[in-house]
Amino acid sequence: MVELHNLDPNRPNLCAALRTKNMFVWSENDPHHTHTGVFWCLYTQGPLGPDGQLAEPGNCDASERNCHCQEIAVA
Repeated sequence: MVELHNLDPNRPNLCAALRTKNMFVWSENDPHHTHTGVFWCLYTQGPLGPDGQLAEPGNCDASERNCHCQEIAVA
């Protein structure tokens, strides 16, 4: 079973390319809110990052991943 803290989008050092549908919903902070577990990579537009590993906060907080980035360049 996946640990729920691995799905926390507020973890430190997250890759800037990690996305979740909750990023696009404007609402008040709800202390009883549960994370959906629906994440994707901005670069691949899918559940896996460019390195083939799962795109979720538990995996995307490691700067050892070759695809990890602190900022997204805007054209």
